[in-house]
Amino acid sequence: MNDVVTPPVLHLGNVTRRYAQADGFLDVLRGCSLDIRAGETVALIGPSGSGKSTLLHSAGLLERPDSGEVVIAGQNAMALNDAGRTALRCKTIGFVYQFHHLLPEFSALENIVVPQMIAGVARRDAEIRAKELLDLVGLAARADHRPGKLSGGEQQRVALARALANKPQLLIADEPTGNLDPATAAHVFDVLQNLVRTQNLALLMATHNHDLAQRMARAVEISDGVLV
Repeated sequence: MNDVVTPPVLHLGNVTRRYAQADGFLDVLRGCSLDIRAGETVALIGPSGSGKSTLLHSAGLLERPDSGEVVIAGQNAMALNDAGRTALRCKTIGFVYQFHHLLPEFSALENIVVPQMIAGVARRDAEIRAKELLDLVGLAARADHRPGKLSGGEQQRVALARALANKPQLLIADEPTGNLDPATAAHVFDVLQNLVRTQNLALLMATHNHDLAQRMARAVEISDGVLV
């Protein structure tokens, strides 16, 4: 019996992106194609200016490519208007950045509750989900602490939990350990890997850390706008 191949959570097909300049156009993405399935971790590596951020923004529906296919959880994002793309992004994609961007006036728990309430989840249910996520990242005891009372690694683990608040299928991470010392970065990455496994996520992570990239299922390199 043939193995059933699950459809990708993220499909990029021949994606192009160019920006107008005074002297013409700059081609940032040139025919990029990539599939990532649930439970799979993919590292995106490449030098500064190679197109990593533009690729992440296209995959995360933050930018609209000039051409090509962007399919998220089976839905063709290129066929949607801005409102439809926003709704699909909020429903299916979680984001983690190099800097945690936590709301300083709110506790760790509240930082995870807020995006759920914005999405229409009742506060009581949002708090239950937030407590579950804080427990998953090992911070249940720090739920009432504001970001200023947390270490850098703890803040980033709260950011990971917040990214999963609305139960996304795709997690996009842009240098999530880039602002941490090596030991803390390794610990945060272990937490991230565990979340991908237990939540059955698809992960696309840009990183300059080749040690971490080697620990992922596979790595793709972008060079001059082309995926290698």
